[in-house]
Amino acid sequence: MKFNIPKINQTKLTNRSLLIASRILRAIFLLGMTYVLLYPVLFLASNAFSDYMDKLDPTVIWIPKHPTLKNFILADQVIGFASSIWKTLTMMVPSVLIQVVVSLFVGYGFARFKFKERELLCSFLIFTIIVPVQTIIIPLYVHFRFFNFWGLGNFLALHTGEPLTFNLLNTNWPFYILSAFGVGIRSGLYIFMARQFFRGMPVELEEAAWVDGCGPFRTFFTIMVPNVGSIVIVITLFSIVWHWNDYFLSVMFFVEEYPLTVAVTVLQDRLSVLTQNIRPEDMALAQSAVLEAACFVVIVPLLILYIFAQRYFTESITRTGIVG
Repeated sequence: MKFNIPKINQTKLTNRSLLIASRILRAIFLLGMTYVLLYPVLFLASNAFSDYMDKLDPTVIWIPKHPTLKNFILADQVIGFASSIWKTLTMMVPSVLIQVVVSLFVGYGFARFKFKERELLCSFLIFTIIVPVQTIIIPLYVHFRFFNFWGLGNFLALHTGEPLTFNLLNTNWPFYILSAFGVGIRSGLYIFMARQFFRGMPVELEEAAWVDGCGPFRTFFTIMVPNVGSIVIVITLFSIVWHWNDYFLSVMFFVEEYPLTVAVTVLQDRLSVLTQNIRPEDMALAQSAVLEAACFVVIVPLLILYIFAQRYFTESITRTGIVG
């Protein structure tokens, strides 16, 4: 005797099987990606709080048997976390604020105003995104080493006999000036993002403001800026992360007091004095533990920032259409 299963039940069974299979594959993919992303952070944290003797113990894998803060203390004695973090914040916070304002202002101009040189300037904007800063680092270094206010100092030399120059190295002014002129760290990308966001906003908002007698500046500050919270969050977060992690420009412009990321790189050269009581064969393990503690201090603020801003960041990325 043959039993015929209705086609409707077969379809439901197939759809349910596909749904279960897709959920299993998605769970496996998410677990794999979680492992790839979290493993370095967990490994770094485990070694940062471990005594170097735990590294010699093959039974210690993740949780140290002798948890200690000695690695952080040694790293602080060498680089000074407080002074390095303060140096980073004094460089980063004003630069981020300036970049946000300049990016919105310039992006709005590219998006809404039509002028003869707009396409050419947009090409230059893309050029600043594509060309790495390493190609112009020598002119930048010389410019800020002998800063003459864009040629005005040489003009004064006609009357005084000597050009008026200032040495801006080892100060935060190079970062402030570059951000103010739209050529700071990733400024071209931020301007392009703001331009694309403003182009997607309805023109009727501005037309209504113009009918009410608002000029371009008043329209920008009273109508457009209050409606661009998403792109402001994206630019702010990106700018904070790239300024915090910046190494190349910081190591070129600072010669004495370094930001945190640069200070970590000079840590290993100075560890031999603090670890002189350790056996030579264990020296590498002890120094690596101190380095990992310093690196952990570098990434913790960004992790905390992402935990609290993750929801706003995800919403902003969705609204701005940034992918990849």
